This record gives sequence, C-alpha cells and structure tokens, in this order.
Amino acid sequence: MMIKKIALAVLLGAFGSTVEAAEVFKVEDIEVKGLQRVALGAALTHIPFNIGDTLNDFRISQAIKSLYRSGHFNNIVVSKSGNRVIFRVQERETISAITFEGNKDLKDEQLNESLDGSDIRVGETLDKTVISGLETGLEDFYHSVGKYNADVKAEITHLPRNRVDLKFIFSEGDAAAIKQINIVGNEVFSDEELLEHIELTYDSPWWDFMAQDRYQKQTLQGDMETIESYYLDRGYLQYKVDSTQVSMTPDKESVYITLNVTEGEQYNVSEVDFIGDMAGFEKTIRAINPLKSGKLYNGAEVTYTEETISKFLGRFGYAYPKVTTIPDINEEDKTVKLSISIDPGKRVYVNRINFKGNNVTADNVLRREMRQMEGAWLSNSLVEGSKAWLSRLPYMETVEFETKQLPGEDDLVDVDFTVKEQASGSFTAGIGYGSTTKLSLNAGIQQDNFLGTGNRLAFSINTMSYSKSANISYTDPYFTKDAISLGGSIYYNEFDAGSANLVEYNNKTYGVGVNFGFPINEYLRLNFGLGYKSNGITRLQTYEQIQRFYELYSDPNNPDGGLEFETFDVSAAISRSTLNRGTFPTAGSQQSLSYKMTTPNSDVNYFKVNLDTKWYFPIARGWSVLTRMQLGYGNGYGTINGNDQVLPFWENFRAGGSDTLRGFETNTVGPRAIFRYPTTITGTPDPISGTSCCLGPDHDVVQASTRSVGANAIALAGLELIVPTPFIDEGFANSVRTSLFIDAGNVWDTEFQIEDYKDLAAQEFAKIHDYADVGRFRASAGLSVQWLSPMGPMIFSFAKALKEETGDDTKFFTFNIGKTF
Repeated sequence: MMIKKIALAVLLGAFGSTVEAAEVFKVEDIEVKGLQRVALGAALTHIPFNIGDTLNDFRISQAIKSLYRSGHFNNIVVSKSGNRVIFRVQERETISAITFEGNKDLKDEQLNESLDGSDIRVGETLDKTVISGLETGLEDFYHSVGKYNADVKAEITHLPRNRVDLKFIFSEGDAAAIKQINIVGNEVFSDEELLEHIELTYDSPWWDFMAQDRYQKQTLQGDMETIESYYLDRGYLQYKVDSTQVSMTPDKESVYITLNVTEGEQYNVSEVDFIGDMAGFEKTIRAINPLKSGKLYNGAEVTYTEETISKFLGRFGYAYPKVTTIPDINEEDKTVKLSISIDPGKRVYVNRINFKGNNVTADNVLRREMRQMEGAWLSNSLVEGSKAWLSRLPYMETVEFETKQLPGEDDLVDVDFTVKEQASGSFTAGIGYGSTTKLSLNAGIQQDNFLGTGNRLAFSINTMSYSKSANISYTDPYFTKDAISLGGSIYYNEFDAGSANLVEYNNKTYGVGVNFGFPINEYLRLNFGLGYKSNGITRLQTYEQIQRFYELYSDPNNPDGGLEFETFDVSAAISRSTLNRGTFPTAGSQQSLSYKMTTPNSDVNYFKVNLDTKWYFPIARGWSVLTRMQLGYGNGYGTINGNDQVLPFWENFRAGGSDTLRGFETNTVGPRAIFRYPTTITGTPDPISGTSCCLGPDHDVVQASTRSVGANAIALAGLELIVPTPFIDEGFANSVRTSLFIDAGNVWDTEFQIEDYKDLAAQEFAKIHDYADVGRFRASAGLSVQWLSPMGPMIFSFAKALKEETGDDTKFFTFNIGKTF
C-alpha cells in the first residue's frame, strides 16, 4: 500500500498538485473550493465521478488530470474529510490587456491575429506554456528574415481580482548582411551570370538602396528556385541543388551563403505524347500544345503547357484537372520523351453563388454582373470574368472569390465572392477653395451606388469665381435585365469666361437630356442620347477668330445686344473597357469614341467627335504604366445666309489643368484672341472737328490676348509611371495613387488662316502665331498624387513645363477636386 501511495504522489507531482492518499471508499459529497470566475457546475462537469461512486487513488488522479485539461486552473489539491472529497483549486488568471512594444517588422494587427489563433486574447485565461511557445515562434520568424539577434519576451503584470496585463517586448535588431554568395559545381554558367537573376545580393554600392543585401530565408528559397528554372529552361533536366550552407559570423551580423549544385547534361525532346482522358477535346489539346520534338527541353514551356491544358479544361466544368508531364530520359542520346498525363476529373457544377462584404450594395446588384450561372458547370473563365465585372464597379475596392466543394458531393461547389466596398460618391455642403476656382460654395450629392441599387444619382448646386450651376441627373445601368441603361439630366449654368482664363463673355445655359445604352458584348457598349439646350451670350468681346460667327448671328440694328440660341442635339458613342478595376485600375484598357451633332432645325448647326483611350500595363506589384490619348475635332455644317456655319466658340476644346495638361493653368493652352485695330490720322483742314482718315491695312496694329479662346481641334497624350505611395498603410493603398508623368498636347484652330494677315507690316505680322500649325505643342512633367477622399477625388500635381510658348500661364503646383486618370 505504501508503494502505491508513493507512485500516486509522483504522478500528481508531475501536475504541480498534491493529494492526500485515500483508501477505497464510497463518496458522500464533492466540494470544490477556490472558485471565482468558473461556475461550480462547470467545474463538476470535469470531475469524472459522482456522489455514491466508489473511489480509489487512480480515479482521484484521473479527476485531477481532467480538471487540468479544462484549462481553467493553475493548481489543484485534493483532500478527504470522512467520505467527502474536497478539491481546492487556484484558477488561472484572466488576461486584462495585451500590448506590444518595440515591434516594427510585425504590425500590432498581425500579432493580435497570431495570438488569437492560440486563444490568447483579452478576457481569456492565461496559459503560460502557450506564451513560452509564442516567444520561441516569434524569435524563429525574426531568424528567418536574418535578424539573429532578435529577442522577444513576454512580461506578465499581476493585477487585483486574479487578472494580468500581458506585454510583449521586442528587440528586433538589424538583419544580418550577406557577406558573400558562392555557387560550387557550376561550369556551364558563371557565378556572375546566375547571381544577376536572383534577388539577394552582396557588396552593393551605398547608393543602391533597392538592393536585397540582407539575408532572408524565404528570399533565398525563391532564388534557389529561380536558378533551378534558369537551368531547366535551357535543357538541363537533371540539375539539382545538392546542399545549402548558411554560415553566420560570430557577431551574428553577417552570413556566408554557399550553394552546391550539379548541372547535369542538356536534353532534347525526342517525342511528346498524351495519355489519359482528354474529355473529348483531344484534337484541341494537341493543337494548343507548344511542345515539339527535336527542340531543346524547356521547363517553362512544360509548365506553360500544363497550365494551358488545365485552364482549357476548366472552361468546360472540369474544375480540378490533373495534368502532369512524365519525363522518360534516355541517357545514351541525351533525349527525353515527354508523356503528358491528363485526368480531367469529374465535371463540376455550381450549386450556389454567395456574396460577403456587401454591407451597402444589394445582392441582386452584384448578381447581375455574374457571367457564371448557378446550376451550370463551373467555368474558370466565366468566374474570372464575373470577378472582372465586379471589380469595374466604381463602388468596389477589392473583389476575391473562392470555390468550396460541398460536403459529401464531389461534383458540386459553391462560389463565394468576398467584396470590399469603397466610397462611391460624396455629399458636400460648405465652402471650398481651389487654385483655379478660388472661393466656392457648394452643396450636393453624387452617388454611384444610390441606396445600394447600383444606380447613379447626382444633384448639385455650385457657385465659384467663374460659374454658377445646378444639375440633377439619374442613370439606371440595368433599366432592363439585358443591361440596357437609361438616364436623364436637367441642368442650369451661368459661365463667366473671363474669370476662367478665357476671353471674356458670359454664357447662360439651361437644358435637358436623355441617354440610352446597349451592350454589344462583354466589353463593347453603344450609347445614344438626345438633348435640348438654350444658350444666352452677353458681354461678348469680339475678336478676329469669332468675327465671322458674330456677323452671322448678331443683330445689325443692335450690335451690342446679346446672342440667343436654341439647339437640339443627337449623340452616339461606342466604348470598350477591359480595365481590372473601376477606380485606380492597374491593368487593361479603355476606349471611347463619341459623336454629337445638332439637328438641322437648331439655331446653330455643328458637330463634334472625340476619341479617348487609356492603356494600363502592370510591370510589378504596385507598379504599372499608363498611356493615354485624347483626340477631338469639331466644326459647323450647312450654311446660313449663304455662308458656311462654324463651331460655336463656347463649344471649343480647351486644355490646361489637372485633367488635361498639368503644369499649365486651367483652360489657358490654345490659340489666343487676336485684336486688329486700324490706325487713324486727324484731318488737317478742320482739326477742331476731329475729322479723321484711315490708313491702309499695312498700318493696322495687332494685339494678341494673354487668354485662350479654345479651338476646334485637340490632341493630348500622356505617359505615367504609377508607383507605390510611400508612407501609406496597406489599408489605404487602394484610395491613394502616386505617379510620375509626362503630358503633351495642344489645341488647334483648323480654320485659322495665317495668310489673312500677310497684309500687315512685318513687325505686326510677327506678333501672330499660326494657330493651325500642328507642330506647335506644349509639354510638362512632374508628380501627381490622387486621393479618393470623403469629399471626392482630389488631385495634387507638381509639374514643370518642358515646352511652353510666350505668354503661357504655368503652374508648378495645382490641386483640384474632380475626376482621376
């Protein structure tokens, strides 16, 4: 019996507990003392016996183990009073707060997520054994990125009421620098040739701040795969890394990396064969196969072939095909036979399409963008297409999807789309200031996702230095289930051209319009519109370029009176978009060709055609190139009083500003107004009466304005390098864009005839530029930051004019609230 008691004491000691030895007896009562947070009923559920049961030492030890496994207690003591069993427990402390200090490489959010995965969170009990493991795991992470001197300690502060504060203190240190990288066993390719293809470097110059000269285990692993691919792509089928050594200096501040490799021989492809089930697509699969016999073995080409066949089968419902290339090496003639094994698996169908994260947008708004249908077979191209259409919505920031196989079903999946919405409009009311608009008062709402319906509503009242306007518009992009759109607008505007850097005139406009849109295919769309507009022109400062227009429409009996026009217009446009996102895209393109003309019964007859195109080319994560171009032309048609009609001056194209030519003041780029004044002399017979006489045109005086009048043709082009925005948290990366740009272009007057001024004196003729000369253009370069603020898109531009003309109003810094590139 004594031996049994000793054994029991040893067993219980392993759990940090004590128990008084007990003989076999029948339990009359069970007590648990020391409970504070844990309810008595919860504790009793972990005791594997009840009143009336017969106990011995073994069953008591089992009860202690069970209570420990509950995770609620630090210490347990069991005693016996008569036939009563008494458990005295000490509960584990509850975590009151978790804080971090000294962590830079790991964000608080990442650490909290890691702790949460180990059930270490505020309100839970503290398990010190888990804390110790976390310390070790975090230090291992730092070692993997080359910080061998890193240290992580958990500091526990005990608080009243059995609570603790948990504080992790980080000492990260610096990553070990790579002293040297050696490759041993390579004969075909030199160290320099191989190392220039990998990320890790050593002995980099001080100015190369992009160099990866700090050791990171994951980067090294990726570099080893890069070197392996380099050999495989050149026919070295049996290349392998025999060993890798990473040696640390005693001070743990530097490492030496050595790769021991075996290159092997080059192999040519002797034959390409297909085995397995090709699901009835044998002819097509053989046709899309790029692998050919007689060519040098290429690992990248083999991988591409496998992916191409898998994606092709995925278009027809074979969601999980297995495509494997089996090499059969012939060492005698150094050739390899490639057998491509294909197992399409079962055709998989879509059970349900689900959406998560759409807190504002209604499900049906997202569902109407789906190209993949429920009940149909799963097509990877249709699912990717659905993602692309969702991403192009201006109120979506990110879109991801996941296919989940239904439990117990090998041919049914759910497709779960997870979206992150972004501000799709703005409500404004207040006072603003802009570098061009000056003081402005505004109130309005613009919403691309009105009440979560996906419809666009805009209502605004604005007043600024050169314009007063009121506008309301509404567009339903899915007026019918076939994606036929319907929209309309009513507007009123008072425009002071002189305050907008243009030659002076006032234009009071009001009108109404309606438009329809029709999809042609996944990318192309047709739009048609009808409109009515009334223009009232006053305070018109006449100049040479509009003299003909003014003479056509002015009242000879009231030459100082205003001009009034009523026009009815029809418009048509075709647009194409393959952009990967609706806002701040990084890949794809967008083109739009539009045409507008007034109807013959309008007071003025004219037409305008405009082409806009943008191309985005991704080059690296966070980096992409944007090229854009705008071409526009307008003119009058028909005659009035026997004279050809011309484009009304208020319809002229204009350039300059944040959305056309940055670095130039808004609307200032283009032809200047020309004023021509005859020279007069006072007659000598009667000087008192002021009799005067005109001299010939060669004595006329010419003056060109400092302000632009716009013109009927425009050409703009731009090139931008979009770069990651520095000092911006990852959560804001999709709402801020930074780019380096070059803008170029001009506005031309194709009706301008420089020959009309050849009768001027030479010094006066020299004052006139040929505004029809297409060789004249402006250019600028600079930095642009675009921010999707709660008030709307804001553009900040720092630009330097590279090519300008005399009198141009250049601006180094401009900001604007409006559209983004």
